[in-house]
Amino acid sequence: MSDKVTVVAVDGPAASGKSTVSKLLAKKLGFNYVDSGAMYRAVTWQALEMGVDVTDPIAVIGMMHTIKISFEIRDGVARMLINGVDPGDAIREPRVAEKVSVIAAIPEVRQILVQHQRSLTKFGSLVMEGRDIGSVVFPDTPHKFYLDANPEVRVQRRQRDFAAMNIQTSAENVAQNLQARDKLDAGRATAPLQIAVGATVIENSRLSVEETVEVILGQIRRQPPRPDPLPWRGEGNPQP
Repeated sequence: MSDKVTVVAVDGPAASGKSTVSKLLAKKLGFNYVDSGAMYRAVTWQALEMGVDVTDPIAVIGMMHTIKISFEIRDGVARMLINGVDPGDAIREPRVAEKVSVIAAIPEVRQILVQHQRSLTKFGSLVMEGRDIGSVVFPDTPHKFYLDANPEVRVQRRQRDFAAMNIQTSAENVAQNLQARDKLDAGRATAPLQIAVGATVIENSRLSVEETVEVILGQIRRQPPRPDPLPWRGEGNPQP
């Protein structure tokens, strides 16, 4: 890879393997790993902690202007702090998962967080995962990937995530949550979940994490080098 700042965008629906794949990919490339979804989860967690009605956009936007968002890189992973606090695994709680798509659908919230996401190139090259990284956050990067898997595999993966946090939930509940989230993410007016133009689609239901990473690395190696830095260089607010 070039010594210049490079961004690899990894998009896809919930439980498509984005996090596990992106973490290993970042490690192999020597890049920083960014989970953009964790930012929306952190905002959702903060709203719930403060008793803000997440279905009231005005209340959520008001909260956004009262909190301080900052970032640090810890062991190659970007961490978002709210008022100096890293919420940690609390952002993975089911109550947060149930509401995060509502928060993420608020255009003003997305505008604020997208600007923060773009600013992370100050730390160096990135592997950033999310739902609109290749389409909105860094549309200029040639390294765009969209991961997907069949519904049954996604449910199994999400259940393993919950089990690792000692959270018990049924496959039926997980499936319903994923279906509802897919509908909200794909149907929102601002930055809906979609396959970015030029993205490589990887259906990884039958692929291991390592195999998926190798597919991505192979594609990156085949990408002709660019003479200038890759990150988005536009100005103003992100466009839906």
